[in-house]
Amino acid sequence: MGYRVFAVLAAVLLSFSTANAQPLAKELFGAERAGSDQRALPLGGYAKGCLAGGVELAETGPTWQAMRLSRNRNWGHPETVKFIQRLSKTAAKQKGWNGLYVGDLSQPRGGPMLTGHRSHQIGLDADIWMLPAQDLKLSRQARENISSISMRRAKGAYVNDSWTRAHHEILKAAAKDKSVARIFVFPGAKVQMCKDEKGDRSWLRKIRPWWGHHYHFHVRLACPRGANGCVDQAPPPAGDGCEGAQEWVNNILNPPPPDPNAPKPKPRREYVLADLPKQCAQVLSR
Repeated sequence: MGYRVFAVLAAVLLSFSTANAQPLAKELFGAERAGSDQRALPLGGYAKGCLAGGVELAETGPTWQAMRLSRNRNWGHPETVKFIQRLSKTAAKQKGWNGLYVGDLSQPRGGPMLTGHRSHQIGLDADIWMLPAQDLKLSRQARENISSISMRRAKGAYVNDSWTRAHHEILKAAAKDKSVARIFVFPGAKVQMCKDEKGDRSWLRKIRPWWGHHYHFHVRLACPRGANGCVDQAPPPAGDGCEGAQEWVNNILNPPPPDPNAPKPKPRREYVLADLPKQCAQVLSR
């Protein structure tokens, strides 16, 4: 029996809490330390899938540094790594920036994470810190201790004084990249960009308001061409999305009363391996 198969079987057996229990997918994928020996392929959806043939973003490059290395989440599809390399070169041209600090991508084989994100499962998501990357010689320990900075004011209705035109231009460059499907950022940032953009506004469609995302922005790439097992998210609505972002801000400033008839949210069930695409079992064994 090959070492990889034995290791996976051992992880399955160890994770059983009762005779009939199934191991949680996050425990299986969270235990992997390297990518699988397969062709690079995202499998399933952003929040329910895995990654075959994941590659590691170098911990340090000429215009980027991967942060929080202890998490081992600087892995992704090759297209994601190439995107970060492209965007970091653009960021390095901005005043006060020498590149990017890169947060979580995915685990080596994708899949559900032990902590944090529900998405980031197929190697096509990347968190980019809002903190301008000035020092690109940070030690591993420094990258554990340093924190990004928040850009929001009034619970995300507005940007604060740390927001600069450079943030606008970096987000704009990311949104104009053909590989990008959408970018998540706090509502006030989207509204501010809508106010400040005087040229072509079509790229604003990809900038989507979402809760949080004021210490970093979240880039989501579209499924690469030929990746038949990859499930794309529905495209953003038509238009620049500025009116919708303003609605988010209005609701932050004047929250609507709670609906007494609204159904209570159901607790999320943790995924087991059988919930994921069937190819994910092979990703674990290779």
